[in-house]
Amino acid sequence: MRLQAFLARSGAVSSRRKGEALISAGRVRVNGEVASLGRRVSPEDIVLLDERPVVLPGRHAYLALNKPAGYLTTLHDDRGRPTVADLMPQIPALFPVGRLDADTTGLLLLTNDGPFAHRVAHPSREIEKEYRLTVASPVPEKALAALAVGPTLEDGPMRPPEITNPKPGRHETSFRLTIHEGRNRIIRRACAAVGLDLRALCRVRIGPVHLGVLPEGNYRQLTEKEVKILGSHE
Repeated sequence: MRLQAFLARSGAVSSRRKGEALISAGRVRVNGEVASLGRRVSPEDIVLLDERPVVLPGRHAYLALNKPAGYLTTLHDDRGRPTVADLMPQIPALFPVGRLDADTTGLLLLTNDGPFAHRVAHPSREIEKEYRLTVASPVPEKALAALAVGPTLEDGPMRPPEITNPKPGRHETSFRLTIHEGRNRIIRRACAAVGLDLRALCRVRIGPVHLGVLPEGNYRQLTEKEVKILGSHE
């Protein structure tokens, strides 16, 4: 198979296009030589990306993790900070699909199936992502209304989210927010833009996959139905 397809199937990259970019940048070696676009490889070849081995998984894994606060959505941190890899089983080529910032908790998907991850993360799919927000009380009505409309951010207007299940309290108020886009820290930036004091942010659903009662720091396998819906081309 072509090298860029090998990289994608291994889970080292999320798409063949990204694999092509890495090959063109000279970051991929095959049997000790810098690879060029168009190179064909087999599972017997020794493939290195940034000097790290790349192998095809024996079988695909699809996992859901309840990420605690303080963990980085990466597989390695040069500063030694905790990462989601510390919570996961030793599965070859496992990597996170999308990301949550260190302070955000909740549902994170991980897989070693590159094409699956690419389909889930692609903006054209517009897969729903639901979050539970906790903000300081009292909540200004104008601020909540501005959030529901979708505030204009530095990288463009936010699409109007769906706000549900409000639970006002004396000191804090919680509600659910459902979005269809995945721009970096978009919810935190939107809350800041409308003047809401965000105290906690937890992702509770991605498409058909619910966080449910999964304990913090634990993971589970996705069901066949969840994988089928998420990986659908439709």
